[in-house]
Amino acid sequence: MPKQVDHDARKREISEALLRLVAAGGLESVSLRNVAAEAGISMGAVQHYFATKDEMLQFALRYITLRREQRITERLSAAPERFTVRSLLRTCLVDVLPTDEQRRAELLAGIAYFIRALREPRMAEVMAEGTPELIAFFADQLGAAGQAGELTPGVDVRQEAILLWSVAESQATSVVLGERTPDEAVATVDYYLDRLFSPSGSATSRSPRAPRPSGPPPARP
Repeated sequence: MPKQVDHDARKREISEALLRLVAAGGLESVSLRNVAAEAGISMGAVQHYFATKDEMLQFALRYITLRREQRITERLSAAPERFTVRSLLRTCLVDVLPTDEQRRAELLAGIAYFIRALREPRMAEVMAEGTPELIAFFADQLGAAGQAGELTPGVDVRQEAILLWSVAESQATSVVLGERTPDEAVATVDYYLDRLFSPSGSATSRSPRAPRPSGPPPARP
């Protein structure tokens, strides 16, 4: 009997190999041949799934988003108690920070993609996918917390949603530049959330529906 191939798993395997190359040497290190060698498969097998390098790069960028979403969902599902709006937002934001090798590699890959996106409109479009949805998701969660009286009075939930994502992006970049440690970056996220939520808040439970975050935070120009 011929061996059955899990095509989705094979595409993820190729993407993981590509991301390892990007994190180590930037997008210049990526070619169909190099990715095949890194993945331990034939170049023909890579070409079976991706006709061009750009197609492969775009899939891998979206794969980072899916991998992050899966981590967030698993963490929330494994929580011993129903999570609150604050804990949901914290989980989403902290997952962006390069607190381990996998997240650091994702961020470095995101920086490489960002540089390419500056001169390639199509890549910029792919990187921007999901950002409006992410901001809307954050604003929706903050709106629910505000109605429950958990937020500091008078806040604009959409502006706060934008600021929350900006805090995570800036802290992530500072960590890879060596300006801050991962623990310091997490502390800054917590500090901002503490200012946003009132002392008696964070009591509203939410169903375990994870957002679809955009790609890794870009580097600062």
